[in-house]
Amino acid sequence: MPALVTPFDESGEILPDAHRHNLSFLRDRGIRGFLIGGSTGEGPYLEPDERRKLVTIARETIADAFILCGVAAESERQAATQIEEATLGGADAVLVLTPTSLARGRDGVVERFFLDVAGVSELPVFLYTVPRVTGYNLPVDAVVTLATTPGIVGIKDSSGDPLRIAQMAGAVSDDFAIFAGASAALALSVVAGAHGGITAST
Repeated sequence: MPALVTPFDESGEILPDAHRHNLSFLRDRGIRGFLIGGSTGEGPYLEPDERRKLVTIARETIADAFILCGVAAESERQAATQIEEATLGGADAVLVLTPTSLARGRDGVVERFFLDVAGVSELPVFLYTVPRVTGYNLPVDAVVTLATTPGIVGIKDSSGDPLRIAQMAGAVSDDFAIFAGASAALALSVVAGAHGGITAST
């Protein structure tokens, strides 16, 4: 599943036609699943309602696509607002980044954050750990615990560590979707038990 860029003009406004072009270009090559507003899509920097706009365009462009929308929030309230935007736009699920400020490194607080988010989300939730960007890696034990939570259906693990993938795959149910997010380790991650990859590489 490709992680799409978000096209902006020089003033910082979203370029709808460029977004449609990128979606159509990939659709014509057989792609039917997309991550919108993730790290590659400038997710942490999107303004209010931009998620809804991006997802709406994607849904209008490819009606039968699986659309995963990135959420980058420091609180359950912020996450709920972004998830509402994704829901209004027609997303199928959300990819929720680990908090990066006061909660970073406090495993119990981060775990509580995801539990709270799952409790308010109308959409299925994928966990997202990307330590190279956030400086924090969601512990495997926390992933295994959260994988039993209603509404939490998978993870994008961008640690680049296939051993972590193997540990998770061996401890969660088969229907918990594990996606690798590090292109360099994608093949080994799939061998280790990942269902596939969500990356910006082609």
